[in-house]
Amino acid sequence: MIESLSIEDLGIIESAELRFGPGLTALTGETGAGKTMVLTSLGLLLGQRAEAAVVRAGAQRALVEGAFLIDPDSPAGRRAAEAGAELDDDLLIATRAVPAEGRSRAHLGGRSVPSSVLGEVGARLVAVHGQADQLRLRSAAAQRAALDSLGGAEHAALCRRYAHAYRRRARAAEELAQWQAGSQARAEEAARLRAWLEAIEAADPAPGEDGALEAEASRLEHAEDLRLAATAAAAALSADADPAAGGSEAVDAASLIAAAGRALAGVDGLDPALTELAARIRQLGILSADIGADLGSYLSALDADPARLAWVNQRRAELTRLCRETGGAEDRIDGVDALLEWGRSAADRLARIDGPSDGAEGLKQALTRAQAELDSTATELSAARAALAERLQESVTVELEGLRMSGARLVVGLEALDEPGPTGAEAVSLLLAPHPGATPMPLGKGASGGELSRIMLALEVVLADATRIEPAPGARDGGAAPDREHARAFVFDEIDAGVGGKAAREIGRRLARLARGHQVIVVTHLAQVAAWADTHLVVHKETPAGGGAPDGDHPGDRTRTTRTRVTRVTGADRERELARMLSGHDDSEAALRHAAELLAEASMAESSA
Repeated sequence: MIESLSIEDLGIIESAELRFGPGLTALTGETGAGKTMVLTSLGLLLGQRAEAAVVRAGAQRALVEGAFLIDPDSPAGRRAAEAGAELDDDLLIATRAVPAEGRSRAHLGGRSVPSSVLGEVGARLVAVHGQADQLRLRSAAAQRAALDSLGGAEHAALCRRYAHAYRRRARAAEELAQWQAGSQARAEEAARLRAWLEAIEAADPAPGEDGALEAEASRLEHAEDLRLAATAAAAALSADADPAAGGSEAVDAASLIAAAGRALAGVDGLDPALTELAARIRQLGILSADIGADLGSYLSALDADPARLAWVNQRRAELTRLCRETGGAEDRIDGVDALLEWGRSAADRLARIDGPSDGAEGLKQALTRAQAELDSTATELSAARAALAERLQESVTVELEGLRMSGARLVVGLEALDEPGPTGAEAVSLLLAPHPGATPMPLGKGASGGELSRIMLALEVVLADATRIEPAPGARDGGAAPDREHARAFVFDEIDAGVGGKAAREIGRRLARLARGHQVIVVTHLAQVAAWADTHLVVHKETPAGGGAPDGDHPGDRTRTTRTRVTRVTGADRERELARMLSGHDDSEAALRHAAELLAEASMAESSA
């Protein structure tokens, strides 16, 4: 509920403070007095685009502040809390500053927020209906939304369930289409993988084979150098004669170690330290003997076979080429071990391409399941909408009869679609038969502006009745029940345009009925509507004598500019305002009597409701 609205320097409004009641508030005033600016200020708090042109001439910025009563646990309260807004119990303050130059600034609950957040919160707090909304009522989306809103929370859950099923079916169809579109690419990939894997299998490399071949090639290429080095080392360890020594006995490592061992054998056991050294010399003799034997074995096995060297080099070239050519340009394979690892990964990828787990059959089954779920939910939603359509057209037709559209009836059309769409398996259309026997026509063709206004009001009343919680007894006299204070507010901008007389009176009656469970604000030019209001606010335009613009002697003197003020009228003042609306004169005796009759009629009707 909107508790209050404060406006500074917006359009012709220099300063205005509006306080709204919980029931029906009528906002009246002469044409050009500034009623539009009041609605503009509310639109700014609801996140609408801010234009610098709305700033009052000579002012640096326009400022609008609104106080809203909301339930902290409601969707609006939770969204405000997510944005960092703080509530004073259940009071939420929203402000919007529009500078003459630069960007506008928005605050919610003391926290700076983007204007889009104001829109998200405001959409849950206030519903504005005007001429633009009448045009939207002609759209298929708005008509479908009107029908679905009649079903309440349970039907809304069904609509969400259908939307989820539709998205799941769309995803399944897209995945299958992508799979089918990529079948050629996968076939080419599989062919490449098979060729590479066959080449690896034909080469049959062993783990670490490239390293072993490199070592063998090195031995074969340097066989003579290795033989000479090993022979010299063996001679140094053994007692073989050194040809360079002229045939004499050469001093070898094994003999010297043996001599050292014999030298210490005579004193063995006399000194522990020397005994330990003697043991180490014996170990050294054993080790040198083993090395000498191994060198002999190495020399016996050393091969200088050129044919073997050629084969080894050929095998190394084959493995190098296989590593270079396998995997394509995007894969770099360094060595046989990396080649074998790539082969294992390629085999897994080939199995996934060829296997049934990710194949088209699995995707087709998923699509079949998603389609069955969508069809089932669509059937359920279509049946629910058919029942709601009967209920809506009957209820709205009754309201139209009361709004002096005698014989007119609303027809809800449900046309099956060739394929289920994002919102259902049928198109929803609201049609109007203006008189008995007439062919129902779309609202855009079969209804005038005034008729559209009454149809929109009838719809809102019916939809509000479907979810309305009655206020506590005495709420009209002593304040609203808590649920009513937190209810969504409805704002009607000249919904009575194009109508008059008894039809206008019935519009007022319906607005008052809607206001029993909601806050309703109506901008009206008709006394028959304003008479039903619980709160009556009048917008006055004041133009001081001497003209509306600052004169040359007082540039910037804003006291002489046109300004607007808003006052609440009661009693005799209210009768005079209604008389002005009826006849253009607030002192006409006949108009004053008519105004008093309207007030008495509305009061009597509401007291007996």
